[in-house]
Amino acid sequence: MLVAVLGASLVAVGAAAQTPAGAPAARLENAAPSPSPSASPSPSPSATIASMSNLPINVDAASSDVDYRSNTVVFRDVVITQGMARVSADLARATGLDFKSSTWVFTGNVRIDREGGTLESDAARVEFRDNLLHLATVSGQPARFEQQLVRSPDKAHGRATTITYDLATDRVTFSGDAWLSDGRNEISGAQLVYNVREQRVLAEQQPGSDGRVRITIRPQDAPGKGREPPP
Repeated sequence: MLVAVLGASLVAVGAAAQTPAGAPAARLENAAPSPSPSASPSPSPSATIASMSNLPINVDAASSDVDYRSNTVVFRDVVITQGMARVSADLARATGLDFKSSTWVFTGNVRIDREGGTLESDAARVEFRDNLLHLATVSGQPARFEQQLVRSPDKAHGRATTITYDLATDRVTFSGDAWLSDGRNEISGAQLVYNVREQRVLAEQQPGSDGRVRITIRPQDAPGKGREPPP
């Protein structure tokens, strides 16, 4: 298992490292100074969810087609917003408009924005629970993720065949050719888990897989800093 903090100085030896199966856990430590005791703590995910659930959900679309017999609705050129959360796509199909419990399937230029993070994909399946965007599973060739880092002016960039964003836990799971970078350093593997609020990465070998986690650490003055390599 490997844990990394994006946007911070990384303590490691060499320009690249590999974590073999069964090896002890490795940790990339955050060398940035600890926040002062007087610093205000970030609100917990549960507190954020509680405040979001009181906000209205707005649906804006170019056209809609409601089928009352099957309890389905189709929107074209749709944008759904709730507070700072936003979902947009060329087409959306939903199992009704009750956001208490409904599933939406988005296709074409899908984009999901929340808490400074962005998901972009060809298609997405989004679950609403208790009037909140609960879980988003996006797929593409590849699907992409981006977030502004707190400890750095750079952004975290990630991509994978499938990306799952659990908004209840603020965790993003990258599966299938997963890759994540803080603008200079890179982590890749079969599956990566990124904590959006803490901006930490967890990478570990999956059961039945012989894949390894690869870390590439570039010096700060190396050329190409901040660039995302082609997929």
